[in-house]
Formats: sequence, structure tokens, C-alpha cells
Amino acid sequence: MDHPALSRPDTSDPQRLTGCPAPAKLNLFLHVVGRRADGYHLLQTAFRLLDWGDTLDFALREDGEIRRTNAVAGVPAEHDLVVRAARLLQARTGCTRGADIALHKVLPMGGGLGGGSSDAATTLIALNRLWGTGLSRTELQALGLQLGADVPVFIFGRDAFAEGVGEALQTLELPPAWYVVLSPGVSVSTAEIFCAEDLTRNTALIKIPDFAASTTRNDLQAVACKRYPEVQNAIDWLAQFAPARMTGSGACVFAEVFSADDAERIAVSCPERWTAWKVRSASRHPMYEWL
Repeated sequence: MDHPALSRPDTSDPQRLTGCPAPAKLNLFLHVVGRRADGYHLLQTAFRLLDWGDTLDFALREDGEIRRTNAVAGVPAEHDLVVRAARLLQARTGCTRGADIALHKVLPMGGGLGGGSSDAATTLIALNRLWGTGLSRTELQALGLQLGADVPVFIFGRDAFAEGVGEALQTLELPPAWYVVLSPGVSVSTAEIFCAEDLTRNTALIKIPDFAASTTRNDLQAVACKRYPEVQNAIDWLAQFAPARMTGSGACVFAEVFSADDAERIAVSCPERWTAWKVRSASRHPMYEWL
């Protein structure tokens, strides 16, 4: 399946921002290297941003209300990370302004592509500008971490090597690439995978220079495939064409391919019960210069 590339938002009206992109990410590898006393898992991973994702529209309100103006299947507004992000920014800065927010979902939920986290990050970046709250990138990353471990990398806005719970980020310089991303049609619970007794939690640490040459993997993949066999089926099918693995806690799987033509050819041959996309990498978030 093809899709439009992400573009920069329309900023022509000072009262609103439209078409704000929330790009997807891939975890090129994901190692679980330990666990903190509070139960959070310590990770090493490489985040790769994609030129594909959701979009959001924001309209300024002067009454302080935060309203999501459209329905999103399976996500009540009060539980939406977008609404929570906006309220968190209000609380952090004392801002008395509000916003109407429309969220246009493209990314599959429960897919390991970071959709909800990216939506939250874009909300923080956009409202920081629309409201004039003036927080720095570092301050917004710290705020985003309160919403989820994947939120900071989207505010960081670059391909990144991540450690800690995913918040300690260093820029990775990666060559452009094409991927096939495949959704096997199941939604995987991140909490379920991380709570699994059979999850490997003691993978040896690696260094950034070793990343490309090391034998890496996704430690969550075996657990997810055991509980969701369709994820393993999708990996096996995609591996006919190129080395394939799961991203994040699943369920989506991906493979890097040589060219756009290869990605197109593989994506259109995907079995009908699944959905596949031809996807290009994006070295920077389209709103990177806003911070």
C-alpha cells in the first residue's frame, strides 16, 4: 500500500496549525538489558524515523478547554495521549489557553510503530508554538517522558541510539533506506509483553559503533510470536525477500529493501489478510526546526 509523504504544517493562520505530522518509528533492534527497582525495563535500541504517520490539526481556544474534535476508534478522548499531552503542557507552564485538536489516524494501533507516542510528541511541539509557552527541546522531552518512554525520541526528532528506559538519546547518522512494513492484523499489548515471565531481561550491553556489526535482535519478538502466532507468520513471509523482524512490542514487522521498486513489489504481493506499506526513512522530524 502506498501513502503520501509527510509534509510541514500549514502555519499561515496564527490561530491554528493544520497538517502537523506525527511520524512512525522502527526499532532496528531492541535489547532488554536489565530492570530497575521500580519495575521499568532498561533497554538499548535504535530508533529510525519514517516518512509516514498520522497528522493532527490544532485550533487555538482562549477558554482553556482541551477538546478532541473527532472520534478515533478504540481511543476515548479522555484516555488519548494527545489530550493528556496538551493538559500536561498547560500544567507545566501555567498556560490558560486551550485547543481544539483533530487527530487523523493512519498508523495501526498496537503495531509497535509509536503512533500514540508520536501523536503526543507532535501535540507538545505544536502547542508549545501555538501557545507561545517557549519550552526547549530538552524540557519538552522531559515532559514527554511522563506520558511514555517513546515520546522523547519524537521530540528529539532524529534517528537515535537509545538507552535507559528509552529516554537517553544520542543521534545516529544512518543512510536513507526503503522498508516494507507489514501489519499482521493483530494488536499487541506492550504491557503484556513486558510482563511476560519468559522475556529475556539480561542481554549484554553493546556500544554505538558496534551496532551495525553486532548480532542484534528484538528481545520482545519471541514473546510476542509465542502469544500471537500471526506475528511469526508475517515474519516468515517477509523473510522470503529480506531479513525481517518485529518493531517495538509488535505487532508490525519490517524489512529493509534495496529500492523503492523492491518495496513496492513486495508490498503489493502481501497476502490479503495482512496490510503492507512501502515506506521511506526520514532522518529528521518535519517539525524539527520548531525547537
